[in-house]
Amino acid sequence: MADRTLSPRTRRFLSADALFKLLRNRFEAVQDDRKDANVTYPLVDVMMSALAMFVFKDPSLLAFEDRKDDPSLKSIFNIKKIPSDSQMREILDPVDVEHLNEAFADIFAELQRGGVLKSFRYLDGGYLLAIDGTGFFSSSKICCPSCLVKKSKDGKTKYAHQGVAAVLIHPERSEVIPLAIEPIIKQDGETKNDCERNATRRLLKRIKKQHPKLKLTVTEDGLASNAPHIADLEEFGYHYILGAKPGDHKHLFDQVIDAGDDSQLHSIRTAKIDQKGSYRETQWAKQLPLNKSNPDVLVNYVGQADLTSDGNIKSMFSWVTDHAVTRATVLQIAAGGRCRWRIENETFNTLKNQGYNFEHNYGHGTQNLSTVLMLLMMLAFLIDQVQQACCPLFQAVLSKLGSRRSLWFRLRSAVDSFIFRSYREILEALLSDRCRYRFLPP
Repeated sequence: MADRTLSPRTRRFLSADALFKLLRNRFEAVQDDRKDANVTYPLVDVMMSALAMFVFKDPSLLAFEDRKDDPSLKSIFNIKKIPSDSQMREILDPVDVEHLNEAFADIFAELQRGGVLKSFRYLDGGYLLAIDGTGFFSSSKICCPSCLVKKSKDGKTKYAHQGVAAVLIHPERSEVIPLAIEPIIKQDGETKNDCERNATRRLLKRIKKQHPKLKLTVTEDGLASNAPHIADLEEFGYHYILGAKPGDHKHLFDQVIDAGDDSQLHSIRTAKIDQKGSYRETQWAKQLPLNKSNPDVLVNYVGQADLTSDGNIKSMFSWVTDHAVTRATVLQIAAGGRCRWRIENETFNTLKNQGYNFEHNYGHGTQNLSTVLMLLMMLAFLIDQVQQACCPLFQAVLSKLGSRRSLWFRLRSAVDSFIFRSYREILEALLSDRCRYRFLPP
């Protein structure tokens, strides 16, 4: 019997094992178009096998195939037969990605049920949603009909898959909660702006459909602070905090200067933000035209600079927002704008640099394989973020081992050497060192 004193309780339906079951239920609804009724590998088993590969952070499909007879994986993920790498690619390639996007909403509903999202509340009881684009495949040789095709100035052709992700963030939380991911498709446009804008509109539409009552403040980089995108956000009923740079918004910043001349540029100073005596100055002005082309699009401006003790600028940020900006709200708005970087640091950088192998080509296929695998990896990442946010046992093991990479390595080592019935059993064994410091039987 496991020593329960070592494993502080978490909400049962938010444990990794419960979320694996939740995803299995979702995957069972995915249509399998294979004509052979007596298939060797049911689609749900193949999808759960791929999820297992990303949960344990196997560096490649071939590495995962070496453990396809592992009884622990079969037990933890309720899989009867794990396919080979080529079989997995072939079976997953035609899968419709819609059900995978619905799976994010399934987990979100469990987080709401468990009250976990209360600590993510932001302005006016809503949530802060960061949106940004990223690439998850690039090659000069491998391609499929769905690939984005780009030609460089020297005439070389690059093939790529990209997507736009939306994650819940909070200035005081290190965890992020992926809400939805929208692939950028070949028909989205020829320029980066058009591609991301069209995909982002579909993403917003998806989020509104899945979460019609969710109050959101969307935060994005300076490419998003344009009139058509602001119109989209307003159409869906979302607030916004969007980056704005002087070089890209000259007319707006001219208006900021004029507001200062007319004593309409307000300011707050935050003293001693570090031990060296640095301080922070936050400014705001209300109802300024976004640009000359759209004088009727009025936005509130917020700027924030960190300065050394002798007044030299260390860093400077600026945003446009539709939130009411007052002395009572401006610092919270600025904090929301500044923590937009969590989608880069805690999401994309974590996926690329902390053992998830986000940019590794697990398989490209000819239809949807690359996107299907990316979404399954993001679901595994979401499960890890939920565990980090609300599972004391996972938190204790991560603290003990010191890094995510160490945790993933020890997870793989444990299932290579011992048989487990659940993910929780592995964590308990790692916390108690039951997988180490044992003599072999004589």
